[in-house]
Amino acid sequence: MSSSDLFVSAEGAEWVNPEPGVVRRIMTYLPEMMMVEVAFESGAVGAAHSHPHIQASYVAEGSFEVTIDGRTEVLRQGGSFIVPPNLVHGVKALEKGRLIDSFTPHRAEFLK
Repeated sequence: MSSSDLFVSAEGAEWVNPEPGVVRRIMTYLPEMMMVEVAFESGAVGAAHSHPHIQASYVAEGSFEVTIDGRTEVLRQGGSFIVPPNLVHGVKALEKGRLIDSFTPHRAEFLK
C-alpha cells in the first residue's frame, strides 16, 4: 500500500506496541508525509534514535522531556518540536501523554 484513505476514522487505525509503555497508530499517510499518534504511560521512554526523515511533533497531552542532538527541554501540552534528518532524538513521558508525530517522507518501516 502506498497511501492511506483520504479520511481515516480513529476506529480504523491499528495500535502497535513498539516499546514498553508506548503504543502508536498511523493516523494517515501519503508517500510524502505521515501522521502518527503515540501514547505514553508515565515514565515511558521513546529510546534515542535517528532516521533520515524530518519529524515534527506536537504534545497533545501530558509533558515530555525531549532530547534532540544532546539538547534537552521539557515540553507540555501545546508545545512542539522539530527534528532535522539524522539527528539523534528521544523522549521520556513525565506523565501519561500523547504526541502527534508528522514525518516527511512517510516512515515505510511503520507499515510492515
